[in-house]
Amino acid sequence: MAGKPASKAAVVETPEISELSRQLLQAQEAERGRISRELHDETGQALMVLRFQLEMLLSDTRSGEQKEKIQESLDLLDRTIEGLRRTIARLSPRVLEELGLIAGIRRQAQLLTRHTGIQASLELPADAGALEHDLEVALYRSVQEALQNVVKHAHARHCTVRLTVTSSRITLVIEDDGVGFVPRASQQEGFGLTGMRERAAALGGSVSVRSQPEKGTRVRITFPTSRDLKRTRGAS
Repeated sequence: MAGKPASKAAVVETPEISELSRQLLQAQEAERGRISRELHDETGQALMVLRFQLEMLLSDTRSGEQKEKIQESLDLLDRTIEGLRRTIARLSPRVLEELGLIAGIRRQAQLLTRHTGIQASLELPADAGALEHDLEVALYRSVQEALQNVVKHAHARHCTVRLTVTSSRITLVIEDDGVGFVPRASQQEGFGLTGMRERAAALGGSVSVRSQPEKGTRVRITFPTSRDLKRTRGAS
């Protein structure tokens, strides 16, 4: 008898905790959006003005030595601007609003290949359908974080991103042919996997990781559709 109330209490608390986690993730995305707008509107514009002034100075300078130094400054500034653009893109997934989820994933894969040389294979539906905004953000962020882990830790030559959408479930799989690792307890994992798990749990989903040394890594993230998620919450 003593065990039943405890079990019932756990069931009641689950949707409340998930909803709180979801609200926290929404607040986090809103703050990221605010920061990205400030970086774009203030820092980005200031850097572009500086670049314009350096170009004018370069055209007015006759000294070869000074021209060389100014050009070096321009090259450094261009790298800084490109880095800022990548940071803004990571902070706020504007591409979701502009192009949609599938195009956003394709763009992440293109950036991965362009900047690292890692070849990315994509297995994506032509259209993911009408998904909740929070779910689209979670999928997009998970791809971002998984690909960053491939770059930072996997030392891979190739990776695959696979998205499957059915009437009841959405599954995202990211695999690489890198060095792999021995999966550890979740509290010992890097921020990338921890963030994926928190985001998935907030939307009723789950994350599984399969990896072995020298045999690559496979991350599988599964979400219920919004219809199934609402049904699950209603049953609680």
